[in-house]
Amino acid sequence: MSKLPDLEALAIFAKVAETQSFSGAADALALSKATVSKAVSRLEQRLGTTLLHRTSRRFSLTDSGRSLAARAAQMVAEAEAAEGEALDQAVTPRGLVRLAAPMSFGMAYVAPALPEFLARHPDVSVDLHLSDATVDLVGEGFDCALRIASLPDSSMTARRLRPVQRHLVASPGYLEQRGRPTHPDDLARHACLGYAYLPSGEAWRLVHEESGQEAVVRPVGPLRANNADALTAALCAGLGLAVQPDFIYWRDVAEGRLETVMTDWALPPISLHLVAPGGGPRPARVTALMDYLAKRFSTPLWPGQG
Repeated sequence: MSKLPDLEALAIFAKVAETQSFSGAADALALSKATVSKAVSRLEQRLGTTLLHRTSRRFSLTDSGRSLAARAAQMVAEAEAAEGEALDQAVTPRGLVRLAAPMSFGMAYVAPALPEFLARHPDVSVDLHLSDATVDLVGEGFDCALRIASLPDSSMTARRLRPVQRHLVASPGYLEQRGRPTHPDDLARHACLGYAYLPSGEAWRLVHEESGQEAVVRPVGPLRANNADALTAALCAGLGLAVQPDFIYWRDVAEGRLETVMTDWALPPISLHLVAPGGGPRPARVTALMDYLAKRFSTPLWPGQG
């Protein structure tokens, strides 16, 4: 006997027992009478017992057949209920969605956006995972993620929501004391604060917007962190300069605590993306959250965005 039960034959047998007829079961299941008969015979052979007696005039279940018919009918009912629940969830948003997002962006924008979504969909819950590290959506069981990057080709499906600008920033006090760099070569004489998850790794890759000249700088300074927000206090205190995204630095620049420098040198473009594993249709709860986030984050989120 194989490890898995013959579920198809059990379901067919349950319908035969219910209708008291091979023909009735065949009509109810949209199968041929021969298919129904073979399924019952296969089940009897597998179990090594007779399940029903049938002649041209009479049809009756054996003791074993009556016992099995009751269990099989229960099994079919539970399977239909499970299938119905799954189909319902595919249409009506219901259940848990696991969402990953970068730490700073998640705290500033994703977390504040979720109450409105949850109020709209009271049968949906969200497990929000915040980390600047790139999570393995499939391996770690996430339904979708927000990523700020230049995404490589992959098996993931991705929606580009908004560009994210990055600039070198420093405090006015630091620039007054150490001077304002105008060329990547000048950065060798400056304290450069590092971010662990730059798309370019340890290096800053810069391109002059007019000439197209490229430069690579390996930052050296008193602080390196795996979260860009963690550099803000040191920047405002005048400990160095750093590459920061606009959604982190815009308020400090607007209020005079930081300034952008070397604005004619650009870092490789990155964007805010909404990504999900590729493959078949998604549950309604995942589609609902992704559509909500896409609409919410496709509009300007901080001053200076187009």
